[in-house]
Amino acid sequence: MESHPSTLVHAKHLPGLYRLTAEKFESLPAFATRQKNLSWKPLTFRSLYERGRAIGEGLISIGVESQEPVGIFSDNRVEWALADAGIQLCGAVNTPKGIDLTDDELVHIVNHSGMRTAFVETSHMAKRCLKLRSQMPGLHMLIKLDGQETHPEGVLSLNNIESIGRKRLDEGSTDVDTRSNAVKSEDLFSLIYTSGTTGKPKGVMLSHANIISQVECAPLRITCTDRLLSILPIWHVFERMVELYSLSCGACTYYTSARHFGDDLKQVEPTFMGSAPRLWESLRHRILTAVEKAHPVRRILFHIALFLGVHYREAVFVLRNQDLRLHSVSPIKIIFNKVLAAIKWVTILPWFGFFNAAVLETVRRKAGGSLKGTVSGGGALSPEIDRFFNAIGIPMLEGYGLTETSPVIAARTPECLVRGTVGPPIPQTEIRIVDLDSGEILYPNPDQHGNGRGLRGEIQIKGPQVMLGYYKDDEATRKVLDDAGWFRTGDLGMITFNDSLKILGRSKATIVLSNGENVEPEHIEMRLKLSPLIAECIVVGQDAKHVCALILPDLEACREAGFVAESLEELVSQNGLRDHILEQIHNAMSNPLEFKRYEVIHDFRFLSKPLEVGVELTNLFKIKRHVIHDRYADLIREMVEPEAHHD
Repeated sequence: MESHPSTLVHAKHLPGLYRLTAEKFESLPAFATRQKNLSWKPLTFRSLYERGRAIGEGLISIGVESQEPVGIFSDNRVEWALADAGIQLCGAVNTPKGIDLTDDELVHIVNHSGMRTAFVETSHMAKRCLKLRSQMPGLHMLIKLDGQETHPEGVLSLNNIESIGRKRLDEGSTDVDTRSNAVKSEDLFSLIYTSGTTGKPKGVMLSHANIISQVECAPLRITCTDRLLSILPIWHVFERMVELYSLSCGACTYYTSARHFGDDLKQVEPTFMGSAPRLWESLRHRILTAVEKAHPVRRILFHIALFLGVHYREAVFVLRNQDLRLHSVSPIKIIFNKVLAAIKWVTILPWFGFFNAAVLETVRRKAGGSLKGTVSGGGALSPEIDRFFNAIGIPMLEGYGLTETSPVIAARTPECLVRGTVGPPIPQTEIRIVDLDSGEILYPNPDQHGNGRGLRGEIQIKGPQVMLGYYKDDEATRKVLDDAGWFRTGDLGMITFNDSLKILGRSKATIVLSNGENVEPEHIEMRLKLSPLIAECIVVGQDAKHVCALILPDLEACREAGFVAESLEELVSQNGLRDHILEQIHNAMSNPLEFKRYEVIHDFRFLSKPLEVGVELTNLFKIKRHVIHDRYADLIREMVEPEAHHD
């Protein structure tokens, strides 16, 4: 993307960001909400600030104190952004979660945070909170966001709070402005409870300085002419960072949903968006399905265009020093590779130019014809998805981070797009790679070849985005954050020889077999999910002799493959399916250069019901491995226990 540093609004905290963007961008749209097909309702920067002030004043009038946690239990909607603005402008702490959280999670978050006030999306969410009130005695005030006139007794609406605040402002109150001016950069801006992939959610304390550093150091450059499409959960820090960055640049964010995502891609034609791997896996599947149903000539033309696109991009990557380098390469070999790449580029260019305009442009229009790039976060992007979209001309700018790091640690940019990596660390961020067993710093280490590049260990980071700690949990904080400010991510990785970070797996997800071999399940799962018949795959086998898998078949794809079934339960009972899936597993894992012998799936069992967000999956579709292991313990035991007793 082009660099327009002058458009970025600089502020020390979020109240300042809202005020300065209102002054600079005034009547430009900050957000837009879908009303109906081809119709969007804008919310200007000035309105966002002024309505936020009124909501903040209203919150003060009902007793919300500075730095007090205030809940928002809602999914994406423009009222969420308004409520957040009100919370920030009155100096309180946004404590958010989506509406799919369980009752246990809701009770834990309310009680652990000590919140007394919460915004809820709908009457249904308000009734859930009222039903659980005896378990949440400290929660006194509920404020409904959805704009519906009817709401449960004792529950206020967002309009009520805004009207109260507007009246106080009209009468000359300056409480909200006094609070805004008193906010310091080290104050909390948000208390985010983790998605719980490894147990009970912990409250991550993020300061204004944390999130402002992300806005200032974002490795992107967008302007007020850009359009962003919001599909990820807004309460997740990745999407919040993207939206706050778009605010600072004067760009408009359009709220969409899974139901309207495909249509809105075409209507809005976003120039940029934050995304998750699952969205691109789904889009690739739709594109390839449409291709297979097309006329044979169109099918052939597409595959030729894709072939040319893959080889054209690979040549460009080599010429730009963006090819993946896991090992040290001599200067002579680099020059030789560049010469070969240049020959390939010159040879392919005329053909690629034609097929790019005639075939791939049509495909790009299905993903929004103006998309300059997308940062994919919240999970690993499979190499095939990465290769596919880069080949058709949609740059996949994969990023990496955690809630505890506000979230971005590293990100690919158009200037540094090394496939297979998550790019270099963003400005002001230090990364080191540490041996999990000895604690030795492998990178940067002048005593190691290449300063430690190419060596595998735990990723640790230090920078202005690192959280203040876990709320009311000093012990958990000390386990991940040392006195010098280094944060242990729990992820395994290495620095490549072109200085990009490659993620190798999650140390907590590592499966240790009975023979001592370590298996990283993610890359096996990504490889098997490339089969259209496999919707989901979870690799298991802790302390067993071999790795096994739980597999959820794709009902629709299996029907297209000739299996007749009305439900997943009926489908998985068919013997022919097991043989078919087994063959696909063997084909996928037959390359000894890609998979070691002990990584090959030894046995598998079918799941007969989809994984649910909020149960086995987080809102970003990450697998909650501990939940899977508990819910399907019997199936796992069937596969691994016989092995444990056989020599």
